[in-house]
Amino acid sequence: MRAERHFLTGICSWITLCSALLLFFGQCALAQIRYSVPEEVRDGTVVGNVAKDLGLDVSSLGERRIRVVSETNEAIFAVNVDNGALYVHGRIDREQLCQGSGACLMELKVLVENPLEVHYVVVEITDVNDHAPAFLEKDQLYEIAEHTLPGTRFPLHSAHDPDAGINSIRTYILSANEHFDINIRESDGEKTPVLVLKKSLDRENKNEHFLVVTAIDGGKPQKSGTLNVTIVVLDINDNKPVFGQEVYQISISENVEVGTVVYKINATDLDESKNGEVEYRLRKTLHRKIYDVFELDKATGEIRVKGKLDYEDGDIFRLDIEASDKGTPPLTGECRVVIQIIDNNDNSPEIDVTSLSNTVSEDSKPGTVVSLIRVKDKDSGVNGKIIAHITNNVPFELKPSYKENTYSVVTKDFLDREEVSNYDITIKATDCGEPPLSTTKTLSIQILDVNDNSPQFEQNPLYFYIVENNVSGTSLFSVTASDKDKNENADISYSIARTGQEKDVALFLNVNAENGQITALKSFDFETLKSFQFQVVASDSGTPSLSSNVTVHVFILDQNDNAPVILYPVSSNGSAEGVEEIPRNVNAGHLVTKVRACDADIGYNGWLLFSLQQVTDHSLFGLDRYTGQIRTLRSLTETDEAEHKLVILVKDNGNVSLSATATVLVKVVEPREAFAASDVKSSTKDSEDTNVTFYLMITLASVSALFIISIIVLIAMQCSKSSTDYTSKYLQDTNYDGTLCHSIQYRSGDKRYMLVGPRMSVGSTIVPGSQANTLVLPDRRRPSEEVRQ
Repeated sequence: MRAERHFLTGICSWITLCSALLLFFGQCALAQIRYSVPEEVRDGTVVGNVAKDLGLDVSSLGERRIRVVSETNEAIFAVNVDNGALYVHGRIDREQLCQGSGACLMELKVLVENPLEVHYVVVEITDVNDHAPAFLEKDQLYEIAEHTLPGTRFPLHSAHDPDAGINSIRTYILSANEHFDINIRESDGEKTPVLVLKKSLDRENKNEHFLVVTAIDGGKPQKSGTLNVTIVVLDINDNKPVFGQEVYQISISENVEVGTVVYKINATDLDESKNGEVEYRLRKTLHRKIYDVFELDKATGEIRVKGKLDYEDGDIFRLDIEASDKGTPPLTGECRVVIQIIDNNDNSPEIDVTSLSNTVSEDSKPGTVVSLIRVKDKDSGVNGKIIAHITNNVPFELKPSYKENTYSVVTKDFLDREEVSNYDITIKATDCGEPPLSTTKTLSIQILDVNDNSPQFEQNPLYFYIVENNVSGTSLFSVTASDKDKNENADISYSIARTGQEKDVALFLNVNAENGQITALKSFDFETLKSFQFQVVASDSGTPSLSSNVTVHVFILDQNDNAPVILYPVSSNGSAEGVEEIPRNVNAGHLVTKVRACDADIGYNGWLLFSLQQVTDHSLFGLDRYTGQIRTLRSLTETDEAEHKLVILVKDNGNVSLSATATVLVKVVEPREAFAASDVKSSTKDSEDTNVTFYLMITLASVSALFIISIIVLIAMQCSKSSTDYTSKYLQDTNYDGTLCHSIQYRSGDKRYMLVGPRMSVGSTIVPGSQANTLVLPDRRRPSEEVRQ
């Protein structure tokens, strides 16, 4: 129905087209011719004469341009314009043009112009037997058990032939044999070969069969293709593996290495191939430990050591072993292997700490129990006999308990944490095996502190030097103590010991309890107080608290805070003024008077220098800058004035000099008047000079003696000190001034030194230029002035 409908639709379409073309060309030819031609014919083979069959004028074919219109790029057919013959113009392959076994038809359009005519020609391509049957695979394998029943069918590969009709596959044939036959199964026009077992197989007689299946088509001549079929006869599993004996007895040492083969079992199977291949395995119902210690090679039957053997954990192992073939179903044989373990001394002693106190107080008495230990050995007999002792030199020892292999670690001496704060006790346990094995264990013991050490100062007493006029509330110096204990037993607090007396200088001092900083609550005055001492108490925080005292000697150093005071001349109203009379006939160098002054300060601060600030005649009077003596520089003449005013400035040598002035009025009188006045003054001066000379001699003798003693002490100190000490003791600092009134000065080379008192504390940093008990003084005098002084 579909072909007819298609054909009718085509006819109607061409009728419509011809009607339209008739309007332009006047006519339309409608005709259909059918030809037949075999495939694979040569080019140029004539199929039929189209011009004759269509009734066309052969002579006008060239003018009318007759041709075959192809719907594909390759034109298989063409028309000869000379005679109108339709011929083959290319290779015709029916299998390529038309697949299947039905009729292969090609519809051609023959077009003629002037007037336009379209004719349809149908060409049937007939099949030629140009293909042989072929199997997709050349070989086929079947494994058939020898117990397979006759009549069992086995499908074979089908052959393929692209030819159609009688040229396609007609039948299959099987090579001659006594066990198999072949049947052909047809379905949807396709023939499929089936191999049929017609006689039982026997593997022992013949284990393989080789067959050839041939596919033949119906062409003339016939063509064929072959398939090689291999039949493998499978064995029947009718024999189980058999061991040589049911029970195997072996012995091995417990120190064998892991991986050692201890035994190899063997089972035989009379079957062949997989039915005769034996695999070994341990029975799954064995104790788990056996699987941890031993392993069985399933292919070779070798029993290997898998884990470490230990006689103490087990001296005998029973292995149930199964041997299975690979048949279907598999058959199994069984045996038992009994392995006896031989004991060796392979276990070292073990040390267990049953009770351990990691700490012990340093005041513990000898015999105090620190720890309990227990030693053990898995070996037995002599191999399990243990001797234990402490190997290192510590104040501890082992005391055996009433129970065997149990010991107490006790102290054997008094302990001192300050010497050793912790001990590592090494305990060694050795068994009596051959060779002996031993084990060591270290116990770490911490010594607990006891407050058995009081705070200590580095030296006692301490010496410090401070400068007077200090600011109230500022830190003067600090004291430091140390404690050999630790934690709260070494936590030191400082306090000042109070005497309770009303004039106790310590009442004006305060100490920082944490760092030992000493603070003055008032300002000190050297002229009032030159030194004092007090005690500082250092106490720890232990229970009970321990303490120690240190005596602190404080020396107050002078500052230039006092101006010079004029002792002479002094007038009746207290001012520094005086009148001196000299005769006019005095010679040069005559002593007019001597200005006397003193300074409460010491050292350079009290070292006074005199100078003329004002004088009426500079050529007449001169002033000694060190002694304060006023002398005439020349003889007086008649022209010199009768009265002269001298203003003398007296200043000290402090960093910031302080000064005072004295005024002397010198009256020049005639010699007679001067003698009378001089007699009175001379008597007074002689008395004063005598007293002053006496006191000066005493002072000079004392200073000389003290100087000699100081030089001897200094030499002794230098002999006992290293060269490094010498340099550090005498610092080249020129910021300090001394005085002859309160100290001893001496010169060494180009430096001047002054001994100022007892040895200074190392922590005294208040006085610049001082170290120990020696101060380096600046050299402010010129060489000529030193000679004069």
